[in-house]
Amino acid sequence: MSNIDISKPIDLILCDGNPIVLSAMSETFEEDSRFSLVATSGTSEGFLTTILRIDVQLCIIDWNIRDLGAEKLIDVLRSQSIPPRTIIYGDGSDPDIARQAMGAGAAAFVSRSSPVETLIQTCLDVAAGKMVFPFLDIRELRNDPINTLSRKEKLLIEALSEGLTNKELSKRLEISSNTVKFHISNIFDKLSVKNRAQAIAHYYKSKSKLNE
Repeated sequence: MSNIDISKPIDLILCDGNPIVLSAMSETFEEDSRFSLVATSGTSEGFLTTILRIDVQLCIIDWNIRDLGAEKLIDVLRSQSIPPRTIIYGDGSDPDIARQAMGAGAAAFVSRSSPVETLIQTCLDVAAGKMVFPFLDIRELRNDPINTLSRKEKLLIEALSEGLTNKELSKRLEISSNTVKFHISNIFDKLSVKNRAQAIAHYYKSKSKLNE
């Protein structure tokens, strides 16, 4: 991936559901001559409407942006011919978010509790071709079978942990009952388990490790 030409202002877009945070970040980037704030949005829909008609180099996205969520937005961005680099802005006390952001293809993660200077420096580092994440044990990330699950399968096993029936899973994920059964079978195979109880136990065990 080639570096962004930082001799010119770096075009970026902000997407954050908190209007106070969005306003504060907007002011920060507008006052910094190294950046050109192209647009801001408080919703996934507004972000997509903008990003699909203009070109930017960096995107800063709230991990919990409502409607689609940041992971889905990254999927959409990666399908573009020249995708912008994505910086996820999220809860730094939950290490799982940084892991998920990395797995989704983000270039960096910045905690919402970090000083604004950290966010600025991260943007510059990403523009220079770097990936910026808090310390993550990549060996553990790769070794845990839970990380071999697709995005849909992760959503399904999370819903499974809530005790949902196949019919309820079908409704929540907006897929057919047969597709639910197909995904569940794949999950059992990938986790080397034989039933839902074992799959859910594996899910909780993996989640507890991430929070240690």
